[in-house]
Amino acid sequence: MIRTIRAKFIAGFFLIFSLSFLVLNQTVNEIIRTSNQKIVTSDLVGMKNNSNVYVRQAFLINHFTNDNIYFGQMAEEMVNDLNHATGSSVSAYTVDGVLLFSSDKTVFAGRGDDDLKQAVAGKTAYNISYGRDQGAVLFSYPVVIDGTKVGILRFAKDFTLLYEQSGRISDIIFYIALAIFAAAFLFSYILSRHITIPLVKLTRASTEVKNGNLDVRIRFKRKDEIGRLAVNFNEMINRISSQISTIEKDRDRLKELNEQEKRFFDNVTHELKTPLTSILGYAEMIREKGEADRAFFEKGMNHIVEESRRLHGMVLKLLEVSRRPSDDRELEQVDAGQILQDVCDSMSFRAKRYKKSIVCQADERLYVNGQPDRLRQLFINLLDNAIKYSSPHAEISAKAEMDAGLVRFSFGNPGEPIPPDQLKNLFQPFYSVSRNFKEEGSVGLGLSIAKSIVDDHGGSIRLVSQEGRIMVDVEIPYFEKEGS
Repeated sequence: MIRTIRAKFIAGFFLIFSLSFLVLNQTVNEIIRTSNQKIVTSDLVGMKNNSNVYVRQAFLINHFTNDNIYFGQMAEEMVNDLNHATGSSVSAYTVDGVLLFSSDKTVFAGRGDDDLKQAVAGKTAYNISYGRDQGAVLFSYPVVIDGTKVGILRFAKDFTLLYEQSGRISDIIFYIALAIFAAAFLFSYILSRHITIPLVKLTRASTEVKNGNLDVRIRFKRKDEIGRLAVNFNEMINRISSQISTIEKDRDRLKELNEQEKRFFDNVTHELKTPLTSILGYAEMIREKGEADRAFFEKGMNHIVEESRRLHGMVLKLLEVSRRPSDDRELEQVDAGQILQDVCDSMSFRAKRYKKSIVCQADERLYVNGQPDRLRQLFINLLDNAIKYSSPHAEISAKAEMDAGLVRFSFGNPGEPIPPDQLKNLFQPFYSVSRNFKEEGSVGLGLSIAKSIVDDHGGSIRLVSQEGRIMVDVEIPYFEKEGS
């Protein structure tokens, strides 16, 4: 069973061309045969008319009472004259078909006598025998004088030239038709390949795509419908690849977010559970003992207060992370350099508790359009991280300056290098670094809060860890104060 389009094209074209060629060849041969028959008939009619004229004249000149006897007496002369006049072999017969005289008996011998029998019966008849390059006719008719049949004339005429000519014409038409149909079949075959080869490639490519290979592409240097189909196919694969890539990224991102969220809630649960357990334990013991043990009472109350404050701070940070930015909050022109200087002064006491120091350099008139309280929280979080995660006795630097229309804030401190795979995720809201880099009581929300504040002010934040030093760079657009 034929399954491919190419095979169907070839089989269909071959069948159509073969049938058309056979029909055309048969039609041409039939037309030639009919034409030859008409020519032969016309020639025989003329020959009969001419011979009748000759016989009638002979009978008019020499009138006998018995025309049959006269026909037999003049048979030899009449046959010879008609032989010369018509260029054909002639025989004369009695009305009963008995040979009277023949110009060439061998011509009539062994060629059948159907025409002669028809003439004996009073009919005009002829018998054609022909091949590819030869043709001959036996023609017989009764001679009638004054309504009486007096004899039979029979002619053997050669039409070889006619049939040779018609044979050559048939051959020429045959070979021309064969050449035309061969050329048409070759053109159809080339056309079918021109159509089916790209379709085969498209089929193979679509099979590859179905099997998951999206790297396959089709290259056709043609501008017809198949060329446009290939272009559309490639664009479709590109679109599918892009969509799949996006889906895979979203899937990986969701997976990562789920993992980060799980870690986040595990950490939060742990960090909230620890102070709550401690508070609950001391509270139950104080309730049982009351003020009987004053020293224990004071110690327990101090512990409850400290843990409550720590718990309160963690809750505030969680609320800050979950807070959605509000676009309708008022922004004002503030001197960010002055805010940084104030924060550095207040955070210096906290740094001294860790036996560390803060060096601050802030230019004047560094105006930005923002919220003072949130900028203060930004600087507090960044300095607090620098204090907690810097090396012992470290000097922490904080700097604010103008740079190409931006106010740049730089915070630096010596510290242990942070792995690159953790460095790129430090600003994510649900990410917490490993315990090696984490201070007790921290849930890893400081940098996430800092990034949200910077984003709300239309700025950017970047963290770099290299050569034993950790640097955080913040850039916020400069906003010139009115009237300055």
